[in-house]
This record gives sequence, C-alpha cells and structure tokens, in this order.
Amino acid sequence: MATFFLSPWSARLLSVLRIVAGLLMLFHGSQKLFNWPPSDHGGGASGLMLVAGILEFGGGLLLVIGLFTRPVAFILSGLMAVAYFMAHAPQGLLPIVNQGELAVLYCFVYLYLAAAGPGPWSVDAARSRNVGPVV
Repeated sequence: MATFFLSPWSARLLSVLRIVAGLLMLFHGSQKLFNWPPSDHGGGASGLMLVAGILEFGGGLLLVIGLFTRPVAFILSGLMAVAYFMAHAPQGLLPIVNQGELAVLYCFVYLYLAAAGPGPWSVDAARSRNVGPVV
C-alpha cells in the first residue's frame, strides 16, 4: 500500500497546527485584554470576558511555543465548549445558524492537541529529549 505524500510530514504539520491555532487564540485574547488588533468590541474586558481573555492570551502564547501543550490545549478546549454553550447555543441549535462554528472547531482542534501532543517543534519536545534517566 502506497503512503500518502504528506505522511512523512505529519509530525511537523502537527506542530504547525499547534502554532497557528495558538496564534489565532493569542490574538483573540489580545483583543479582549489590550484591544490589539483593534476591534469593535474594544479592550478592557471584565468578568468572564477577562477570564476568557487571560486564558486565550496566556494559553495561546504557551501553545505557540509548545510549553505544557497537553494541559493547556485541554483547558482551551473546555473554554471553547463553554463559549459555545454560553454565547452561541442560545441563538439556535446548529452552529451554522448560531455562528458558533469557530468555537466548535477550536474546541475539537484543542481536544486533538491535548491527545496528540505538541509535535516535534516545541519546548515540550525539546525538554523531553533533554531529560536523562532518573537515578
């Protein structure tokens, strides 16, 4: 059976997925916390939006560098599930109707990263290569 031409790249593409998803989440958080990039919503989040902004910005940054990838991705997956059910589901049952597709997609991408790990281009991978035997 022939291998798919991208198969040799799968581990590196896992790292690329993690980095891109982390950057996108970081920017969601930076909009809430610092209004950068500028948005109609403005900065200065409070309450649950402040908590979401901190998780998005900090978690996105950790995902970009690939540090504590599995627990961070699991937390962000939960954050996106909460965001979907609090902000989108009350608008209608289907994500295409309630504009919640992005929250659902993020939720499952982060759940996948929690299960699959960071990939080879990460601080986590570098740390695991440098760990010697425990004496």
